[in-house]
Amino acid sequence: MSAPQEDLEHENAKQDVIAVDADDTEQGLVNRLEAHTGDGIRHRAFTSLVFDGEGNILLAQRAPGKRLWGTYWDGTVASHPVDGQSQEEATRQRLEEELGITPDQYDDVRLTDRFEYKRYFENAGVEHEVCAVLKLTLTDRSLEPDPEEVAGLMWVPYERLHENPEWYRQLRLCPWFEIAMRRDVQQ
Repeated sequence: MSAPQEDLEHENAKQDVIAVDADDTEQGLVNRLEAHTGDGIRHRAFTSLVFDGEGNILLAQRAPGKRLWGTYWDGTVASHPVDGQSQEEATRQRLEEELGITPDQYDDVRLTDRFEYKRYFENAGVEHEVCAVLKLTLTDRSLEPDPEEVAGLMWVPYERLHENPEWYRQLRLCPWFEIAMRRDVQQ
């Protein structure tokens, strides 16, 4: 676990997230670092699943410098909306910041699911989130990833990924993405 001084200097200590109840009703703002340490504080989050027109999903490997789940593969982008920001607005912002994907590259962002989960990561922290799932399909696959956020990118056939998870175990998928994918295909 990191030292208390290192925690105070971490960029997440300077940000807030939206605490929520199990129904995703806002309960106020909490410090982002506090929300992800100890037993965690339930807060609002999202994961975005980006597809091309051929049934492939874009997986993004989280940068090694990420405090939680660094180098794990995610279902494109995941983050937290800030106070007053919708899940759709937050998704658009993170797509542009992390991957250089602009709104003219896709038609719409659709909210398709929401679930609560809690997962601990090694001795570094915890995710306790009500996670919205948003989907979009790119009409232009041009990407400009930010190396501070993204270590790698991979287009993968979505159905094959879901039907054959053992083929992809070496990728170490983020828990929220695995939950979102399982729920998506079951619906």
